[in-house]
Amino acid sequence: MLNFTWTQEPVAFQLPRNPVLIVLGLVAVFMLLSGMRTKQRDMTTFGLVMAGLTFVAYKFLPDPLEIRWYSLLFVVVFLGGYSLLNWQVRRGGGGEEVAGDFIVYGVLGVLLGARFGHVLFYDLDHAIKDPMWIFKIWTGGLASHGAVIGLITVMYLFTRGRGVPFLEGADRFSFSAALGATLVRVGNFFNSEILGKPTNSDWGIRFPVVDGDNAPLRYPTQLYEIALGLLVMLVLYLVDRRLKEKRPRGLLISLFFLVYFAGRFVIEFYKDQQGFIAKDATITMGQYLSIPGFLLGVYGVQWSLRSKLPAGWPREDDDDFDDEDDADDDLDDEDDEDDERQSRRRAKAKKKQRALDADVEEEFESRPVRRRAGDADDDDDDEDDADEPRPAKSKRPPSPKKSASEPASAESAPKKKKKKKTGVKKAKKDAPSDNTSAEGS
Repeated sequence: MLNFTWTQEPVAFQLPRNPVLIVLGLVAVFMLLSGMRTKQRDMTTFGLVMAGLTFVAYKFLPDPLEIRWYSLLFVVVFLGGYSLLNWQVRRGGGGEEVAGDFIVYGVLGVLLGARFGHVLFYDLDHAIKDPMWIFKIWTGGLASHGAVIGLITVMYLFTRGRGVPFLEGADRFSFSAALGATLVRVGNFFNSEILGKPTNSDWGIRFPVVDGDNAPLRYPTQLYEIALGLLVMLVLYLVDRRLKEKRPRGLLISLFFLVYFAGRFVIEFYKDQQGFIAKDATITMGQYLSIPGFLLGVYGVQWSLRSKLPAGWPREDDDDFDDEDDADDDLDDEDDEDDERQSRRRAKAKKKQRALDADVEEEFESRPVRRRAGDADDDDDDEDDADEPRPAKSKRPPSPKKSASEPASAESAPKKKKKKKTGVKKAKKDAPSDNTSAEGS
């Protein structure tokens, strides 16, 4: 049987406080100024959160800083949660910046929700006596139920601001939530907190950091909840692997609520007394808080299978789809340029054809015009000859005339015209002598 002693201290290592706070402050200022310059609200918000945490650490943390295993595991939770959320969102059609933007809201939701959940549900008297203790989160006291409520709240605000259905965002975040539920319990185990009841037998785990040298054997409830978190992740993985993007919206987050809170209700029976509703009550606060979550999971599974709303991140928020649209626009621009070049070629060909047709038409039209011009000159010459006085008897033999039916070529027309005019002039010069000779005879 399992029987060993856990002596691990909660503190992993120590660091000087001031250099760490200077680095955190510079990071906060850089992110704040970058967010304001680029008008990125999420980066600006994260810068403000970092600045607030730096101030709280300066005000309350001792020197040197004690870096606990729990804090390191929280870093792993955020990095792993970011990777899982990015995988789900990207596969669903969302942009790569979505997971990075949600980290800001996720950090706020987990820290504030888990801390105020513990204060409200489990340690309200301590908070009333020492209000500043509420901000000392490094001293322990983070409730998983409060973390879930905080994550639901920030997921609602995040998806509403982006126009994304709430259940779509919750489904994509279910893997990250399961990872967080698992690793947080690992942190509880390192911190020797959230202990189980004594087994009153020869098996269990001793926690001398809390119970002292005579520590009793206790139920390893932290390990139970680690196994529960792994079981939830396995269920989500099997369902997601089988259905992928064909699953109905709301199924994954409903399965998370159903399996996780059912397991939490059972494990609570083995935990040490923590936050009982009443003095003689047999059900703890954790069990009361698990009942609504379990019922919500049962209803959610039935509703999602009945409604069958399609899963999928809205495409207008995805940078890759914008890139594809830009690529399509580039292809359309190239097609437009090809059409324009073809139009110019067609216009140029038409212009060349019109010019060729004009030349041919001009050539055909020029021939009859020239013939008509020659015929008109012949007619004028004939009229001039008719007007000239002719001798009664001419010793000169009459010049042979061309028949009207014989066509004159366009090239010979000017020569003919020149010869005819020359003959007319000679006739005019010779006319008086012929008349004189006629009178003398």
